[in-house]
Amino acid sequence: MSNELSSLAGRRAIVTGGASGIGLACARELARRGAVVVIADRDPGPAEAAAAELGGEAWVVDLSDTSALEEVELEADILVNNAGIQRVSPLPDLDPEVFRLIQRLMVESPFLLIRAVLQGMYRRGWGRIVNVSSVHGLRASAFKSAYVTAKHGLEGLSKVTALEGAEHGVTSNCVNPSYVRTALVERQIADQAAAHGIREDEVLEQVMLTETAIKRLIEPEAVASLVGWLASDHAAMVTGASYAMDGGWTAR
Repeated sequence: MSNELSSLAGRRAIVTGGASGIGLACARELARRGAVVVIADRDPGPAEAAAAELGGEAWVVDLSDTSALEEVELEADILVNNAGIQRVSPLPDLDPEVFRLIQRLMVESPFLLIRAVLQGMYRRGWGRIVNVSSVHGLRASAFKSAYVTAKHGLEGLSKVTALEGAEHGVTSNCVNPSYVRTALVERQIADQAAAHGIREDEVLEQVMLTETAIKRLIEPEAVASLVGWLASDHAAMVTGASYAMDGGWTAR
């Protein structure tokens, strides 16, 4: 086995939203590098199937039920906070409970999971926390108030974790992709069409790719490759950073 493919041997990784999309790609990448991967997902069937594929474990959990996470005990060397949802809506029309749900799932839940794994990481003197943020953690877009707010909050949480974890050998970073070819993005197309008053076949060109210099969606495996590197020993001096993978969006 090459150094890369054994670089995470003996490490235990938790990937939230790990049964599909970016999360599944990250789980596969970490397993390829030798880690034992825990697939944390609310859907039992896909979680168990992914765990079986990778020789890992399934953790069936509703991460929006944050009160149940307050006393959870977790042991992990790597935590990938990836689980998320999206709602596209003008501010006056957004249900306040949907706004609160997105903050619970995408800010409060990562905080509680980080809190749960840090003591073990500190004790072992090694840990990697990778937060799957978004270009919307760095920039805003109309009709995405809940999502943009949550991703900006996740950025702050990641930086504070980096500062506190540094003396204990723990790094914390964000990856910030633009639109990735996942079911989450595909489900947005109808909502974006309605919000902008355009046809669904116009959404990619007129909304999703309008800010990027490279006019295509990102593949989940590309995001996973960056997550895998951030989890490795080669990235030991990288912490508190936000890595844009956005086709040039934030270069403007």
